[in-house]
Amino acid sequence: MPDYDPNNIFAKIIRGELPCHKVYEDDRALVFLDIMPRAPGHALVIPKSPARNILDVAPDDLAHVAQIAQRVAKAGMRAFEADGVTVQQFNENAGGQVVFHLHVHVIPRKDGVPMKPAASYKEKPEVLAEQAKKLAAAMPSV
Repeated sequence: MPDYDPNNIFAKIIRGELPCHKVYEDDRALVFLDIMPRAPGHALVIPKSPARNILDVAPDDLAHVAQIAQRVAKAGMRAFEADGVTVQQFNENAGGQVVFHLHVHVIPRKDGVPMKPAASYKEKPEVLAEQAKKLAAAMPSV
């Protein structure tokens, strides 16, 4: 497996070198909206530790990301009046991974509404800002 690249886009977001539409942050994880969402409220949950994917992440960091993803899923259900939620996580090229920093997609879903194709539409920043605010307000406490 290739080494972790500390200059990947998510590492730059963690360091504050690139902007994001932040939903939640603690000392071990960051949650922000995908700029090419497959549905309204499509969030990404990432560890702050340098993990390429599930194959090299420390087990306790993976557990923390999973716990935060569950909180984001509950918030997305409330904030976007969703009927369900899709949680996705990809590993290496053959597994569909595009950005090589571990990330979990949490996507609120409505019955009968298909997800947009991956990386097909870049959402307007003002829409993402409003959705991030809405999702953050719905986040359950620990």
